[in-house]
Amino acid sequence: MGPFDWLPHAPLEPLALDWLNGVELAVLRLDRIDPLISGNKWFKLTEHLAQAQRAGASGVISLGGAYSNHLHALAAAGKRFGFPTVGLLRGHAQDTATVQDLKAFGMQLHWLGYGGYRARHEPGFWEPWRALYPHLYSVPEGGGGLAGAVGCGVLVEQAREQLRNLGWADYDGWWLAAGTGTTLAGLVLAEAGAHPVFGAMAVPDDHGVAQNVSALVQGGYTLLDASRGGFAKVDPLLLDFIETTEQACGVPLEPLYTGKALLALKQQIEAGHIAPGTRLIFVHTGGLQGRRGLTA
Repeated sequence: MGPFDWLPHAPLEPLALDWLNGVELAVLRLDRIDPLISGNKWFKLTEHLAQAQRAGASGVISLGGAYSNHLHALAAAGKRFGFPTVGLLRGHAQDTATVQDLKAFGMQLHWLGYGGYRARHEPGFWEPWRALYPHLYSVPEGGGGLAGAVGCGVLVEQAREQLRNLGWADYDGWWLAAGTGTTLAGLVLAEAGAHPVFGAMAVPDDHGVAQNVSALVQGGYTLLDASRGGFAKVDPLLLDFIETTEQACGVPLEPLYTGKALLALKQQIEAGHIAPGTRLIFVHTGGLQGRRGLTA
């Protein structure tokens, strides 16, 4: 496998919206790094792929759902860089647009059902898969863990290199959606206490975001509930906010992560919790391919 020397550059762009009320906002556009290997998923994969290469693996096996941004990026990377990929999927066979892409990219798919997928954290889960695919390297769901976090640390450097383009000497913190907390933890590690990181949780507390993050970093971050009732839960207020925001600034959003995080920021500003003059970097974590499941 590899070498994987592709390090895409995410542009940092100012975002002007009426409700910012004096807060200065710049968005790190991870959705613009590549048409297929998009968003934070590539950054979460880089260290995992390096570990697979060091282990002498020929390819990668991982897990996700029928709309998984992680599996989509992994399968696209496998096609581009010429290594085999295997996906273990939640539920029963579906022919979603994402699944069609996974097949087109050459990923071998196995549907685990719902009970079989829930067993992914149990001891011995990986044993039969390692026996079936002994030359593949297993990557956690979503590209999580310390390796995934370390890979995201480069985003801090990329943003700092572009501050001059905004006329900023410095910034006051980060704001982003948290699905597993891996990208957030990577920012905290790279910041090393220099700037706080705010994570708008796109999933409920029982999804373990707080536990995931606290296992990787100690302090330097704040988690807020932005789940709006559950993972993948959308409502008219959220959808209207996304439509209005896209019309106002031209930045495409999706309702599972980035849309929820930006709406949570708006609510915090309107509640007076963020003072005018504050400079924040908002991370657009991509995931736009998953919107196809909501518009089908």
